[in-house]
Amino acid sequence: MTTTRGLREGDDPITMLTAYDAPTAAVVDEAGIDVVLVGDSMGNAALCYDSTLPVTFDEVASRTAAAARATEDALVVADMPFLSFGVDEAESVRNAGRLLKEANADAVKIESGPHTVETTRHMTEVGIPVMAHLGLTPQHVNQLGGYTRQGTEQDAAEEIIDLAGAHADAGAFSLVLEHVPANLASAVTEALSIPTIGIGAGPDCDGQVLVINDAVGLGEWSPPFAKQFGDVRGEMVEAVEAYEEAVTSGEFPAEEHSHVEEDLEDLY
Repeated sequence: MTTTRGLREGDDPITMLTAYDAPTAAVVDEAGIDVVLVGDSMGNAALCYDSTLPVTFDEVASRTAAAARATEDALVVADMPFLSFGVDEAESVRNAGRLLKEANADAVKIESGPHTVETTRHMTEVGIPVMAHLGLTPQHVNQLGGYTRQGTEQDAAEEIIDLAGAHADAGAFSLVLEHVPANLASAVTEALSIPTIGIGAGPDCDGQVLVINDAVGLGEWSPPFAKQFGDVRGEMVEAVEAYEEAVTSGEFPAEEHSHVEEDLEDLY
């Protein structure tokens, strides 16, 4: 897969899911999902942090490399974690480049704002594909005061539209719109020549993304804009309970799970 798609020519919507390990990435890829996002949402979904802020560059790099090794067709996008960009321009580009060069990501995603327009431009100029991200940006949770819907007032909505255009002009190949009004997402999508991917942004984006835990029903809770398409947590609980019962009852391992080496009989 490449980072350019003819979505404005009638292609099917883009599908994107997060994956934080090789087995999950392989399943997502085999299911035909277009994009595997190794998101810093791993902080909440996989690492038991209270937010995405503690996620380190090395954690993202390691999990991106694992996902890339397990993926054959999907585009692998690595999230730039908090403070791995935006502090020093050269360091930002270097970190993004390492995710491509050392972790085999195909592109990086940056939680965007006015301060990341030139960063996006610089990265794309040196050959790093950039996926921008506007609306709710979880790395700004302390500044935003929580995970609330963004762009609900006229000025804020217009700023998102302007920033979307600025990042597209700077070379971003796509844009994630998170937790914004559907009519705002529709307006941004209409205004841009690059595809938009929504999460809690309504049906009019060029594609959709969800956290894998929400999509498959792995967590105990999911946000109101998500949908659980399975009950993986329930299946896991049932399987683990069945294992515990089989071991404690002596049913496992059974004869077919064991091997007796005849030549060792004289040891006893």
